[in-house]
Amino acid sequence: MMNIEKNKPVNLADFRHLYPFTSHYCKINGLNYHYVDEGAGEPIIMIHGNPTWSFYYRELIKGFCGEYRTIAPDHIGCGLSDKPSLKQYDFRLKTRIHDLEIFLEGLHLSQKLTLILHDWGGMIGMAYGLRHPERIGRIVILNTAAFLPPAGKRIPFRLWLIRNIRSFAAPAVLGLNLFALAATYMAPYKKLSKPVKKALLAPHNSWNNRIATLKFVQDIPLCETDESFDLVKYTDVRLNRLSNIPMLILWGIHDFVFDMDYLNQWQKRFPHATVYTFPDAGHYILEDVPDKVLDRIKNFLMKHPLDG
Repeated sequence: MMNIEKNKPVNLADFRHLYPFTSHYCKINGLNYHYVDEGAGEPIIMIHGNPTWSFYYRELIKGFCGEYRTIAPDHIGCGLSDKPSLKQYDFRLKTRIHDLEIFLEGLHLSQKLTLILHDWGGMIGMAYGLRHPERIGRIVILNTAAFLPPAGKRIPFRLWLIRNIRSFAAPAVLGLNLFALAATYMAPYKKLSKPVKKALLAPHNSWNNRIATLKFVQDIPLCETDESFDLVKYTDVRLNRLSNIPMLILWGIHDFVFDMDYLNQWQKRFPHATVYTFPDAGHYILEDVPDKVLDRIKNFLMKHPLDG
């Protein structure tokens, strides 16, 4: 029988040693928006995708919080943030961007931001950057996109199935948690430990707590009639407005969604970006090669000091 329990709390006890951070919350339209806020100094904003949460950035938070203010929010419906129903929240890209705007405005950060973006975090973060380019000092890209799929590129069949066949999507994603579960095997290049796998899956512990996972997939814009298509296209054609901002691209080459064609698109749009590829990493690059990523980002930050 499928578990349709609503708002089942996340049990942190089994992985608190991996994620030893204080939880912070702010209210956005009456919903609790969770975030990690560790350290002091220049703010680094880490924006996750689907089906991850702020736990995904744990090694970067630990590595940077001694010198920087490391901030990693959980999107609504994800991680330790509230898990609203479809009547309470629309789970659309435009709302995700608005949430990030409200959140960052509420922090009253005076220094420029360094964005670290992964998966859907790339689209959300770059759209935010286009709205507030004066606020962005540096950008780090990790296996993501902020543009429409490359010409002729199709999404993997398993994503297409979830996105388009609703009679399959609800029982598979909401009932059996197949999307998040499959990601723990397919997204990393290396095998995850049981505690890490358990932590990545922990927020998706009931039917209602998996709505965001499903809606992210269903919000992938592929044609002009899709609700988020115009917003993604708007961002796509204006990305060059951020080309004066220092950018670092770190790419796991064994990514079954954001493959080398997507990396080529980033390099086409940002030819001056510093790029490193990792043959021992997949989509979950921070699970596969966290030390290498941390080292590359540290060097990048030192080479590109903020000007205010």
